[in-house]
Amino acid sequence: MLSKLSFLIVKKHPNVIAIDGTSASGKSTNAKLVAKALGYVYVDTGAMYRTLAWYCLSKRIDFHDAKAVAVACRKWNTKLECVEAKVRLTVDGYFPEKEIRLVEVSVAVSMIAAVPRVREWMKKAQRDCIQFGNMVMEGRDIGTNVFPETDYKYYLDAHLEERTKRRVAEGVNENLADRDQRDSQRAAAPLMIALGAKVINNSNMTSEQTSCLLIEDIQARLKADGR
Repeated sequence: MLSKLSFLIVKKHPNVIAIDGTSASGKSTNAKLVAKALGYVYVDTGAMYRTLAWYCLSKRIDFHDAKAVAVACRKWNTKLECVEAKVRLTVDGYFPEKEIRLVEVSVAVSMIAAVPRVREWMKKAQRDCIQFGNMVMEGRDIGTNVFPETDYKYYLDAHLEERTKRRVAEGVNENLADRDQRDSQRAAAPLMIALGAKVINNSNMTSEQTSCLLIEDIQARLKADGR
């Protein structure tokens, strides 16, 4: 007879809600609303790529030079932090919150994000975000590449004309057709609909309507899964 009973404690993996989609499809706005409603951590993976773009520009590294960008990504001093339920990537202890939204960063980021070594590095960093618990992560390859194992995958889209209007309303002049082409045709982790993802075209929907649809669906699925 055993003097001590041994129990196998299975720790549940934190829930990961993956929200992918095209530019100006409302990923960030809706991911934030969903995270707040669920009490989850919010992760903007696009901001991570923008942080690298800002870093390269600040160090005068040619963002057209894939090798130089890959070297910079391997050597920069970064740390993941969770502040007010939002995960951010700091560089030398600094988070360039305003700088990463500058026009020059927007111009550079899609080219930097297409570098295979960069995407490998980012994938590891993004998977490390699981340390902060249940999360809503938005980007372009979360359900296909970063967390393909998650059961909660969503893909947001809207007609090109509608997405262009949204960008103009933000004061941003961007050729979204070109951006879509670059994102979907890059060799490393291209933008595509993940297997099993629920697709939502929100061309004629407000952010509130889109987020409510997401929240209702996620809550129902979590309940059904006993999560």
